[in-house]
Amino acid sequence: MNNLWHLLATGFGSGLSSVMPGTIGSLVSIPFWLLLIHLPWQFYWLNVILSISIGCYACQYTAKDIQIHDHASIVWDEFIGMYIALSMLPINCWQWILGGFLIFRFLDIWKPWPIRWFDRNLYGGIGIILDDVIAGIFSAIIINIIHYILACNNIISC
Repeated sequence: MNNLWHLLATGFGSGLSSVMPGTIGSLVSIPFWLLLIHLPWQFYWLNVILSISIGCYACQYTAKDIQIHDHASIVWDEFIGMYIALSMLPINCWQWILGGFLIFRFLDIWKPWPIRWFDRNLYGGIGIILDDVIAGIFSAIIINIIHYILACNNIISC
């Protein structure tokens, strides 16, 4: 962990968990997200774009170093996916954060089309990260659909 690229790719070491490293990495991303949401939206998205760019290199470098493409310890892609999934929460409260986390993890593990296509057909750093970006986008959409349905049925207030 004395290598900066490995430290970043493993989500500051969270991906080194022997149990569910992707889930642990996703959980560890939440406190970082809680700091980022206080930024103006332009800086938030600039951070996401920079995280994708730098993360592509860090993940590719680490995968090449350990000679395994998308090794389970590489969880920076989960950080980015969570940043995207939680970026458009209807309400910033623990229930919606938990919902976003669960939806993202479900999509990231199950990998429905087109997430699975990107996971299987792209290689290198972009291949490691892009399926989680798409899972994050789908998660954000699903969260907002759920919110809309609940609000329209007066189950929650907007």
